[in-house]
Order: sequence, then structure tokens, then C-alpha cells
Amino acid sequence: MSKMPVVRAREVVAVAKALGFVLDRQRGSHAVYYRAADKTRVVIPMHGGADLKPGTLRAIIADLGVTPEHFVELLK
Repeated sequence: MSKMPVVRAREVVAVAKALGFVLDRQRGSHAVYYRAADKTRVVIPMHGGADLKPGTLRAIIADLGVTPEHFVELLK
């Protein structure tokens, strides 16, 4: 996938929860989600209703351990 989808933080949180992540803690505008099965963590910036930048989204998708194509499938 060459172009990243335009998504908001709450949509990324929904995908993270679908992948088994749970909220570990939040400090300010950064929420840390954790999956105990493989001790993976992902930090999601929660900046109101703003869209995530493509580079930030790409890094989050990599931290989630999925491909961009699989991420888009989970958004639906």
C-alpha cells in the first residue's frame, strides 16, 4: 500500500483493541496500550479529533505488528 489511510486516534484504538491490546496508562495526550500475550506495547497520541500524520500512523501500524493492508481490513 503506497498511501496511508487518513484515520483518527479513536479508530486506531479500536483496531488495537481488536488485536488484543488493553489500555495500560495515559499521561497527557499519549495513551499506552499493552498486549500481555507477547509483551508488546504501542503508544497512540490522543490529540482530540485530529487526524494522525502518515509517518506516525506507519510507525503505530508497525508497532501493532500488522501490515498496512491488514490494518485497513481491521478498520472496516
